[in-house]
Amino acid sequence: MLTAPASPPLISGRQRLTLWVLLGAGFMLSVDFSILNVALPKVGEGVGLAATGLPWIASAYALPAAGLTLLFGRMADLFGRRRLFICGMVVLTGASLLGGFAYNAETLLIARALQGLATAMAIPASMSLLTTTFPEGAVRDRVLGLNGAMLSAGFTVGALVGGTLVGLLSWRAAFFINVPVAALILCLTPFLISESSHPDRLKLDLPGAVTVTGGLLAVVYAVIETSILTAVVGVLLLSVFWMVELRSHAPLVPVRIFKRPTVKWGNYAGLVVLAMNTAMIFLMTLYLQNVLGFSPTATGLIFGLPGLAAVAAGVAAGRLIGRFGSRSVLTVGLSVQGLATLPLIFLGTDRLALAVLVPALFLGFFGHVTSIVAYTVTGTSGLPNDEQGLATGLTSMTQQVAITVGIPALSAIAATQGNELTGIRLALGVDVAVTLVSVALIWFGLREQGEHGTSLAVAARP
Repeated sequence: MLTAPASPPLISGRQRLTLWVLLGAGFMLSVDFSILNVALPKVGEGVGLAATGLPWIASAYALPAAGLTLLFGRMADLFGRRRLFICGMVVLTGASLLGGFAYNAETLLIARALQGLATAMAIPASMSLLTTTFPEGAVRDRVLGLNGAMLSAGFTVGALVGGTLVGLLSWRAAFFINVPVAALILCLTPFLISESSHPDRLKLDLPGAVTVTGGLLAVVYAVIETSILTAVVGVLLLSVFWMVELRSHAPLVPVRIFKRPTVKWGNYAGLVVLAMNTAMIFLMTLYLQNVLGFSPTATGLIFGLPGLAAVAAGVAAGRLIGRFGSRSVLTVGLSVQGLATLPLIFLGTDRLALAVLVPALFLGFFGHVTSIVAYTVTGTSGLPNDEQGLATGLTSMTQQVAITVGIPALSAIAATQGNELTGIRLALGVDVAVTLVSVALIWFGLREQGEHGTSLAVAARP
């Protein structure tokens, strides 16, 4: 006897409003990140920061964002996700006002560090609120797909309007634009989002928190400044952290979580997805401006238009995961990202190269965002609600670390060649090789997931 297929779970009106508040926060943070990248020269000029100091506008943000995300993700589990999300929005509002009114380089860098701190607080809290508000399965996959679409839309909007906004108003607008949006989110959150429950019996693992935060900060700083000594200190601190967690009765990061292929390989995938694509965009920015001679505004348009494919990918990714499973979508998406980068290795000095570059960016951005959604679904699947802050903290930390280390790593490879175009080609070749080798590793690493029913997302589908 044939039975009618079950209807997909419905999203209530309150859940829908909650969704848009949380997605709005992510959209705002991605717009801010993208606008500030465009505004960097004007920002430096406005506070008297020399060109050699401009990278620290990004680094001051990246250090706390990468180093503290894991800690705050676990604190969200223990002390309340809504509470931490609200605290992050408050810090972001204050930091944006401070940055907008900054009169010297020191004040500006403090504001950027506080913005990184706010990101470390808000992103894992908002992601864990998403994953606990919507049950694992088709609904959550679509929600995470929308999250990916909104983040991509934020980067695209920031790239397209950033130069115009800063040109018409001032570089200070790159900071002030956050304030009204954050204020609205702060007003709505207490009425729409309930506080998460948390286990009273657990306490924060202070030795683990200190060692992992110090280790991550040291490693990220070592990559930014190419400091071998700091890298050694970072590795030693992370090794101590691992030993602390093995012996702790209430570990910050239960070591058993890494026995799950989804957590281990999902986060590895995220590291490759984001590090390689971020570096590719940076290398192509150098190519467009230094080799082909395009202006920064034209460069923003060249990247911004293919960014529309990224928005479409975010919308489609959840449905694709529900149909084919996160393992298949992750590896196919990452393969598309890598293969779309391959023709860029052969670009020359003629502007006709745009006929290859723009379509490659369309395909690559689609594969990139599909992979982001798939790695987020993979890394947060199959875990209890009381570990969702930890899981989303891990995926968020992976994202921040990848964005921070990708550019310095491939830039160092490019710098080994005397000719800039030759260096870009070599670095892109390494990008493609790392990406495609990682596809094979991830496919086999997640084979246990695939053997037991294609994917957790499919298994949970009604």
